[in-house]
Amino acid sequence: MSFGDPNNPYGQQQGAQPGGQPGYGYPQQAPQGVPQQGYGYPQAPPVQGGYGYPGGPTEMPGGVKAARVMLFVIAGLQVIGAIFVALAAAAVNAAKEDPTLKEDVQFQQLADYSGAALWGIVVFAILWGVLAVFLAAKFGKGGNGVRITAIVFGVITAILGIYPFIVIGLIHTVLAILVVVFVAKSDGGAWFNRQQQPQH
Repeated sequence: MSFGDPNNPYGQQQGAQPGGQPGYGYPQQAPQGVPQQGYGYPQAPPVQGGYGYPGGPTEMPGGVKAARVMLFVIAGLQVIGAIFVALAAAAVNAAKEDPTLKEDVQFQQLADYSGAALWGIVVFAILWGVLAVFLAAKFGKGGNGVRITAIVFGVITAILGIYPFIVIGLIHTVLAILVVVFVAKSDGGAWFNRQQQPQH
């Protein structure tokens, strides 16, 4: 029986190196102390806090931050608009006191109606601005309800910006549409639907 006979099952395997070193016929062994990768070994847990992982994002996405800033801008514009409308209402009230117009019944009725409508717009503009600030303040810890409210707020603001304040409300309309787009995006949904930290 030849030691080098390739048909001998008890002989040295082809490709084996002398001294017991692994060769072609033997699997390579990892050095001692280095863990092997494969089945039966625990894998690292997924990183928490990213998109698609449990818990949701830990940092507010850029689009949501931009939407929050736009809500503050809308609130500021509401205050500015309320001031101008209040000045107009005050001018109507002053015109009613004009001696030459006091006897004009139709003008007095129109002035009463216009003054009441203008003051109503002032109150609405202030309340709408307060709502914008409230929503923006809730973006940090608010849930999906805040997201839905912000979308509805943006849609209504965009419509009101088109009519009746077609020119003045154009900025409102653009900002409101951007708020809806940024909040309704997938990263916005991930932010508002993330797992909330328990309150202590």
